[in-house]
Amino acid sequence: MATQDDDSNGKAADRIKDSAQQIWLAGLGAFAKMQQEGSKAFEALVKDGAGMQKKTQQAAEETLAQAQQRMSGFASEFGTKAAGQWGKLENIFEDRVARALEKLGAPTAADMAALQARVEALEAQLKKQPGAAAPRKTTARKAAAPAAKKTLRRSKAG
Repeated sequence: MATQDDDSNGKAADRIKDSAQQIWLAGLGAFAKMQQEGSKAFEALVKDGAGMQKKTQQAAEETLAQAQQRMSGFASEFGTKAAGQWGKLENIFEDRVARALEKLGAPTAADMAALQARVEALEAQLKKQPGAAAPRKTTARKAAAPAAKKTLRRSKAG
């Protein structure tokens, strides 16, 4: 005769078999469903992936544009600073050259302009005197004129 323990063990085994059978059937059902709708699911995944790629690409392009804009700003700022420094260096150089010429006794642009004015005033006085011959332009004056202009330009620039 069967005991109660044997009977309860048999029922538990039957339940386990039924449960395993149901799990197996659920797996087969899922597999069949995926075969039927697999292509639809695959197409949906491809579509979602394409959308994600587009969004990612847009974000990357925006980030790149921002980086390019920043770099352009940095380059512009650097150029402005470099130009300012170059101007300062040029002024220092001009000042030093002017001091060196002064130490050597070279006339400044102002000296040359004053001398030119004196020469012109003297020429005007000579023209006013009766019987005076018109002054001749000498080679020394012709040679001094371009040098005076260069010196005058230098003093105006500084």
